[in-house]
Amino acid sequence: MLIVVAACVLAAAAWVYLLAGHGGFWRTDCRLPGPAAGPAVAAGPNAAPGAGGWPSVVAVIPARDEAAILPQTLPSLLAQEYPGTMSVVLVDDGSSDGTAQTAESLGRRPGHPCGLRVAAGTPPPAGWAGKVWAMAQGAGAAGECDYLLFTDADIAFAPGAVRDLVRAAIAGDRALLSQMALLRADTGWERCIVPAFVYFFAQLYPFRQVGQPRARTAAAAGGCMLVRRTALAAAGGLDRISGARIDDIALARLLKRPPVAARCWLGFTTQVRSCRPYPRLAGLWTMVTRSAYTQLRYSPALLAGVVAGLAWLYLLPPVAGLAGLAALAAGGGAAAGWCTAAGLAGWAIMTVTYVPVLRLYRLSPLRAPGLPFAALLYAAMTVDSARRHYAGRGGEWKGRTIPVAPRSR
Repeated sequence: MLIVVAACVLAAAAWVYLLAGHGGFWRTDCRLPGPAAGPAVAAGPNAAPGAGGWPSVVAVIPARDEAAILPQTLPSLLAQEYPGTMSVVLVDDGSSDGTAQTAESLGRRPGHPCGLRVAAGTPPPAGWAGKVWAMAQGAGAAGECDYLLFTDADIAFAPGAVRDLVRAAIAGDRALLSQMALLRADTGWERCIVPAFVYFFAQLYPFRQVGQPRARTAAAAGGCMLVRRTALAAAGGLDRISGARIDDIALARLLKRPPVAARCWLGFTTQVRSCRPYPRLAGLWTMVTRSAYTQLRYSPALLAGVVAGLAWLYLLPPVAGLAGLAALAAGGGAAAGWCTAAGLAGWAIMTVTYVPVLRLYRLSPLRAPGLPFAALLYAAMTVDSARRHYAGRGGEWKGRTIPVAPRSR
């Protein structure tokens, strides 16, 4: 019984640390600075951010069988209110649904200030992940430009989103500026899984620590990554992360860590949104299992540790709290009291830290006590990710199975 009490008390102590000392991971106010923080406010929103004018930007979109979603997203990039030169390169990554034709049709519509080029992608060479190879082809097709904006086919941008990204990148001298796109949370399963996904991601990579040059934490969100081209070239280019299944994290590590050691930033936004629907649990399950075991470096020991950690940190507090209450009602002693107090305290802190993400997604805070259920689902998804890996289906996406990535050179 003493072991159970100690585990409950330690779990509550861990939640105190996560609340107060883990980079404020649970806060969602890590946002782009407003126009007042930029160097050209006095001249208005379209003023050049420096003596050289607004830098040129090319948005690169790897697209594989995305014909259905492009009409919802591509026009938002082509219609960007950007004061400088901006264009879009879409790489058709072996699509079979007419993705290239759909994109070209959208690009011919009048009234779009940004030009579009559709490039036919080639099969990835040995050792390359399909998406990273498509990104590399898009970067090559972009020609000369100051910034590359890597994004996904399901991402829609508010009219001035790219302008704000560039302004913030220049003002903060950031080589990588990334925003966590607001994912769709319309269906019941989306409301259950998506906010928890964002919460767990921020817990693993606290956004404020990403923005601190001296912190080792490096991360980005693949739906919106603005990269200074000279910094990427200095780091050796995308071939340095050629086999990465999790391209955004790999790119952030490449740029933030030596020898480049560039300044990076990651934050929340409501101006960049994912339009991809996940109406059923199966789609969300696949989204997580595609890369969960990769995060653990394909280590059975890490897998066991993560599953045990999730059970201890997320499941033990509510179970101990409720069981302790029942024991106290039946005349339990001091041990039941300690389990009750520690369990309910841990559950309460956990609940408090989840509320900001729920508010970001305009969901009721009454959902917050259900976070342990989401953690249980994620534990199951992580185990299934390992199962798929050993079955030869790791990283499977749209008919393509990504080989295990070699270590970055």
